[in-house]
Amino acid sequence: MSKLAKAAMMGASGAAGDKLYVEDVFSTYIYTGNNTTQAITNGVDLAGEGGMVWIKARTQAQDHILFDTVRGTSKSLHTNTTDGEYTATAGNEGLDSFNSDGFTVRLFQDSSGINNSAVNNASWTFRKAEKFFDVVTYTGDGVAGKVVSHNLGSAPGFIIIKRTDSTGDWFCTHRDLTNFGQHLFLNQTTAASSNVQWIANVNSTQFQVYRIADLNASGATYVAYLFAHDAGGFGDTGNDSVIKCGSVSVTSGTWSEVDLGWEPQFVIYKNATETGTYNTGPGAGTKDWHIIDNMRGATAAQIPSNTSSVDLAANLSSSEYSNVWVGLNSTGFAFKGLTSGTDTFIYIAIRRGPMKTPTDATTFFAAQTDNQTGNGYYAELGAPVDAWWYVYGRNTTHNTLARTRLTGGNYLNTTSTSAETTQTTSFFDKNLGVQPAGAVSTDTNNLSWVFRRAPGFFDVVAYTGTGSARTVAHNLGVVPELMIVKNRSGAGWNWFVYAAGLGNTKAVLLNSDSSVFTNSTYWSNTSPTASLFTVGTVGDVNGSGSTYIAYLFATVSGVSKVGSYTGTGTTLSIDCGFSAGARFVLIKRTDDTGDWYVWDTTRGITSGNDPYLLLNSTAAEVTNTDYIDPLSSGFQISSTAPVAINADGGSYIFLAIA
Repeated sequence: MSKLAKAAMMGASGAAGDKLYVEDVFSTYIYTGNNTTQAITNGVDLAGEGGMVWIKARTQAQDHILFDTVRGTSKSLHTNTTDGEYTATAGNEGLDSFNSDGFTVRLFQDSSGINNSAVNNASWTFRKAEKFFDVVTYTGDGVAGKVVSHNLGSAPGFIIIKRTDSTGDWFCTHRDLTNFGQHLFLNQTTAASSNVQWIANVNSTQFQVYRIADLNASGATYVAYLFAHDAGGFGDTGNDSVIKCGSVSVTSGTWSEVDLGWEPQFVIYKNATETGTYNTGPGAGTKDWHIIDNMRGATAAQIPSNTSSVDLAANLSSSEYSNVWVGLNSTGFAFKGLTSGTDTFIYIAIRRGPMKTPTDATTFFAAQTDNQTGNGYYAELGAPVDAWWYVYGRNTTHNTLARTRLTGGNYLNTTSTSAETTQTTSFFDKNLGVQPAGAVSTDTNNLSWVFRRAPGFFDVVAYTGTGSARTVAHNLGVVPELMIVKNRSGAGWNWFVYAAGLGNTKAVLLNSDSSVFTNSTYWSNTSPTASLFTVGTVGDVNGSGSTYIAYLFATVSGVSKVGSYTGTGTTLSIDCGFSAGARFVLIKRTDDTGDWYVWDTTRGITSGNDPYLLLNSTAAEVTNTDYIDPLSSGFQISSTAPVAINADGGSYIFLAIA
């Protein structure tokens, strides 16, 4: 019995280990070929559960190569050709093994290698799981209406079938192509055809194929990849969906937004009707099968301006390119690109993870100093990074630069009201940290704070302002207790901060030491909810046509604490509920002036001197003061702390991470 079936039987009382999350069944993993055996550890159990691995060289013209556990490591298929499956000789398989935590590649003897030395590759892993994905093989019988059984546990939303023993097109059909009545070919750019229905009676246990060579020639062999649609089965309740297969009508001159109800990490889409005329520009002049994902650089939709997402075409061997006509947002994604007419695009979208609330902060936050001149601009987390705050040369006058995955590494300065600075080199194209390709630091005193998004702990939202009070969707999953918002596109706008302890009519400025401001237009007198936050009419948070970034934090037991305290002027213990003390502490006085102080255990939170930096100041790091001390359940403020941290009767807000 599958994990999903067990969880359904056990209901709400089921053990946590029986629950499935998107991070259990899907992964985008970036790697560089090494010309020998290489383990790809992505956390997806292929050895025990089965599934499919799709690999594509990013920087070279090489084929898309697919392996699955049903056919084995020695057999591959190429989506951009009509070739039958390629069978490698023993010892020369493209995949060395399917593993319990990913897969292992070796140098593939096929000319379209998957592990060639120094070649950058993208891999997408789909695990077999009810209500997500299944792999089925069958032998044709040449009879109309052959029944093919599957174990998807729900009606598929998208089906791909490929003949394996001989040449043949990659047959595709989709629930929104007249209920599977039309078809497309993954290896072609042609529009959907409906000259005959070749797949019928698609349901939760089977589908039927008809007598064409690409689907059901007598004695021929086939593989089918089945993708579920909005079937639930995931998350803490077992009711959350992690994949949707839908369609959207795109009209010339406008952005067409797809509301999935969650932010995607991976999207395949195709123009199915092809009656309109395309714009020129990257990604617009083709009718390809587009693949974007947030690991390679699918950035936020900047409506009404163009965005810039990194794209690969499933029907081409070409290397990746920039697509300015598609971008992500907190509830889905958006298309543009036609100069005339209206076309229907089909898509398959997979939810961003992780979905599981963290119990250990170490793979969701890290502070890292850089004291080696050859390894600058780098931070290790052990997991993909979503936000990076970087101090370049902390021992002297410096800026603190804030970058996010959603904005492609473009940065804002926490001490400044300036607009975002464009960064052409991707910083977030890493599985375990952040670093631009080939970058070298010339400074020896750098500092990084890196954050990964997770339910209850931290989220990042990119949105476009309207000038009128509005709500903005987020995926934190709980009520945000601390929100930091900055206008990206305009100069002269402050960093506005909402803190639950201050209420929905007040704000403090991250780029200033000023005390709290009171104004109903900041948050429109409305407190955030577990799915929305509200912004008012000031340009700092919601100017018409301006683009924004918002950082959202909340309290997770044992992981993070957003709170407030009243100073005593004497030693003060702040209990955060941690088991081993705080690794990161941010403090701001709100009833009077006071800087934004930051400490971390990487530089030292000890019983002696504790180095601190100020987010609102370019001043060098201060290393000769003892303002805070360690406390196993949180942190302690010393009696020597100044009034900006511990005035008797003073009011303060803080963020602490375990």
